[in-house]
Amino acid sequence: MIILTDVDGCLLDWAQSYHQWMKRKGYELVNPNEYAMDKCYNIPRAESKALCRAFSESATIGFVPPLRDAIKYVRKLHEEHGVVFHCITSLSNDAHAIKLREQNLDRIFGEGVFEKVVCLDAGADKDEALEEYRDSHLMWIEDKKANADLGVKMGLQSYLLAHPYNADYRGRAMRVSNWREIYEIVNGR
Repeated sequence: MIILTDVDGCLLDWAQSYHQWMKRKGYELVNPNEYAMDKCYNIPRAESKALCRAFSESATIGFVPPLRDAIKYVRKLHEEHGVVFHCITSLSNDAHAIKLREQNLDRIFGEGVFEKVVCLDAGADKDEALEEYRDSHLMWIEDKKANADLGVKMGLQSYLLAHPYNADYRGRAMRVSNWREIYEIVNGR
């Protein structure tokens, strides 16, 4: 069984690491419940995009911690049900950043859990990467509202992992609180 998943905000706590990195650079977090980093820091969008790229291409990206209960239930899905994961993440197209991302995932979740890791450029849309899975009805785990809706449009079982920044979601993807809920869905509970 294959589960498709985003990485940042789904498997790894990118925001926590980014906020710590930004604090070291002297930026103040003013709107912690926003998705867009320019709004979180009340800075121009162009500056925010450059900072996000710099962070994603820094050594820090190799040490982003797991999100909430992801480690427990991703491992259980792999060990108990033979689930392998295909990750689609808008991180960077920098070869070193990609390698650090893959190493971080393997270190945290175990080798063999992630059969495929597709790293798109920072902020890139996921349409093309999801196209090969169109109408497969595979599970698609996302934290960004637009990408959860894209999964529905592509004929996937789309799940939106709950965060304060997506609490107002009213689309057709199913909103789940955590990986335990995803595990229970796979178990048929």
